[in-house]
Amino acid sequence: QASPTTSTKFGHYYDVSKTMSPERFQSIKWHSFYLPEELSLQPKVNTCNMNSAYARLLESIQRIIYQEGFDGSDPQKKQKNILRIGIQSLGSMLWGDDICSSDTPEDTHSLTKFLYVLRGLLRKSLSACIITVPAHLIQNKAIMERVTNLSDMVVGLESFIGSERETNPLYKDYHGLVHVHQIPRLNSLICDVSDTKDLAFRLKRKLFTIERLHLPPDLSDTVSRTSKQDLAESAKLLSSGCGAMAIGKKHLDF
Repeated sequence: QASPTTSTKFGHYYDVSKTMSPERFQSIKWHSFYLPEELSLQPKVNTCNMNSAYARLLESIQRIIYQEGFDGSDPQKKQKNILRIGIQSLGSMLWGDDICSSDTPEDTHSLTKFLYVLRGLLRKSLSACIITVPAHLIQNKAIMERVTNLSDMVVGLESFIGSERETNPLYKDYHGLVHVHQIPRLNSLICDVSDTKDLAFRLKRKLFTIERLHLPPDLSDTVSRTSKQDLAESAKLLSSGCGAMAIGKKHLDF
């Protein structure tokens, strides 16, 4: 029987100043996707009006899901973990995607097609995916709205570097803002909206912390303060009843 003083540690704390040891990294089973190698192995791929890099990435993800048994169709011989997928800078030139160029109009729909197919793969497999998108490079708001609708959760980071807030004393304790655009809501047709709008992050020596944005109080030398005589007069008014007439320098508002 657990004692009342026993507490359970919730969450994880990562020291951002440390790196993963090579021994631990080699003991973990992982897969990588390097586009030049994929191009040399399969020079021709049916892209279905999609960017060839996205098509090859989808084939690689699908192959890992079925070969490693994350599809869930076959009986699991042993307990499986969730396949964790990480994709960086999706929609940038690193993937050969030129969304904002009028010379390649087919690239306008490649990103949304990729997310739509990827969403189907994740729904029918034991998989989860986190994607980073350089939103500052995508000037088309319609495409960003489609990307948001095809995602379960959307979070944006706004850095203070290079902006007016970097030198603003009100934000001296923070390094940027966290914008929660969308939160998943299970078994519903609409998405939940966070009640906490003001979130900020700051980088410490070992931690990356996200907390509510608390601005310092606006104090000045001209702030008027209530004297003891005014407090005594207010106390007399309160003792006489709320319906009494306010006789004094200070009036009470009800």
